[in-house]
Amino acid sequence: MSEYEGYSAIAGVYDRLNADIDYKKWADFFEGHFDRYLEKRPEIILDLACGTGTMTRELARRGYDMIGVDGSEDMLSEAYIKGDDEGVSGILYLCQDMRSFELYGTVGATVCCLDSINYLLTESDIEKTFSLVHNYSDPHGLFMFDVNSPYKFLNIYGDNAYILEGENETDGSAIFCGWQNHYDKETGICDFYLSLFEQISDEERYARSDEHQRERCYTLDILKALLEKTGFEFLGAWSDFDLSEITETTERYYIVARAKK
Repeated sequence: MSEYEGYSAIAGVYDRLNADIDYKKWADFFEGHFDRYLEKRPEIILDLACGTGTMTRELARRGYDMIGVDGSEDMLSEAYIKGDDEGVSGILYLCQDMRSFELYGTVGATVCCLDSINYLLTESDIEKTFSLVHNYSDPHGLFMFDVNSPYKFLNIYGDNAYILEGENETDGSAIFCGWQNHYDKETGICDFYLSLFEQISDEERYARSDEHQRERCYTLDILKALLEKTGFEFLGAWSDFDLSEITETTERYYIVARAKK
């Protein structure tokens, strides 16, 4: 199965199941680093593994020329629809694998959100992706991404099960997602088995669809080494948008690097 087939059913409800994510605050975090490390804010930004384009549109509304790359046609279809609904135009979306993407020129910054890097299951795949980001970065261009921490894989994912709830944006019908995890400590790979239940209009019946996704756990040291190997200067890693330090119980690392050219 392709890595991107695991989004066919969940694409239409992805944003509703992640409604708690503060994209505006996340975009503020990006802009804070633009101001901290660049002489001027970038004109063109790549949103790598952009998914349904929520961050892409948020940055477009702030005046940046945006390119969104994602390997899932279903997720990009949602991005197009939501862009039309929100009146956000001018975004270039490309359906490409993050390990082999091609752009028409360089960008001033690349962002990659929501643990997309964890979906790369080998260090070789990460190296390929980082090398391409470096290749398409302007001199001193920033690369900002997040990953799930080893603590999260072991203690939050593990072999635990969760129920996520949401509702349809148009008619308010219910959505439930049953989420069963299996984490292999030896390989560092976590399998996610998702069962999605969508209420059929006003009826009491639900339509079910099932998906399987995988992520791999990487330490901060491994990611730093791969960044340096592919031509980046590691600038820092934090546990939240307020630049708080990483602790033993940090669940997500927010990483910033700069292309050396």
